[in-house]
Amino acid sequence: MDRRNNREQNRNNKKPYRNDSKRRKSSRTSQENRDRRDVHDHREKHEIREAREVRETRDAREVNPAEPRELPEDVLIGRNAVTEALKAGRGINKLLLADGDKEGSISEIIALAKERGIIVQTVDRGKIEAVAGGLRHQGVLAYVSPVAYVEVEDILKAAEAKGEAPFLLLLDELEDPHNLGALLRTADATGVHGVLIPKRRSVPLTATVAKTSAGAIEYVPVARIGNIAQTIKKLKDKGFWVAGADMDGSQNYYEADLTGPLVLVVGSEGKGMGRLTKEQCDFIVRMPMVGRINSLNASVAGSILMYESMRQRLAKKK
Repeated sequence: MDRRNNREQNRNNKKPYRNDSKRRKSSRTSQENRDRRDVHDHREKHEIREAREVRETRDAREVNPAEPRELPEDVLIGRNAVTEALKAGRGINKLLLADGDKEGSISEIIALAKERGIIVQTVDRGKIEAVAGGLRHQGVLAYVSPVAYVEVEDILKAAEAKGEAPFLLLLDELEDPHNLGALLRTADATGVHGVLIPKRRSVPLTATVAKTSAGAIEYVPVARIGNIAQTIKKLKDKGFWVAGADMDGSQNYYEADLTGPLVLVVGSEGKGMGRLTKEQCDFIVRMPMVGRINSLNASVAGSILMYESMRQRLAKKK
């Protein structure tokens, strides 16, 4: 009886030992699995971090201004380059100078720009650096035109040399370069002697304008003017008639006399001609419309008027 009790007691005493052994073995296995998972997670995080660093480095290289990139077609930078462009009479739309830079050749650049009536703006250096794209700009940046601008008097002299009545197109604060390019193309086709655009609040001659014009920019002289109303007054004193295009016009465009020394005025996209400009016109013409849209694109309206003027001029020669 005692032996049986002793055996049972021994058997009961061994169970915990076997269970502890299994638990220790299971514990070791779990720890090894956890270690493997930790190693895997660490390796995965490291790979993700490396990939992110490579991506960030690549992105930084693309936008880092310290990494030079090609300049836009209509941008010129550097004091010497801009100075020579001013001296050579190259068409310049606007000049940007970094705030605080007033030493050396800057004073000469400002004097040359003022002499030619070029807009000069003082801006934060960062604005110039953003456009220059890491290239050495010396605090000077110029937006240049594909061709040189001319003076209004040059246009009038060229028309006189041909023995023709001057035919001008004046654009009242046009803003879309595609419209300007299209109008230049039509101006070349219809014998317009020159196009007048304001220096401010108007699209200048740019690479986009040149491309849209399909080469007409090389043949149609463009003059930049200051005050539109004053320019119209001076032209009227020289014998010009001024016709504006507006839906409130008193007569249809084909009923008006569009021959002789003439200035056709086309307003900006959306708002049309300004009030002061409209007041300076000798007459306002309209284009009859039967559709639901009550206005035409600026370049389309201008093209219709230019072709009507050419038709009337050719008819007079017969």
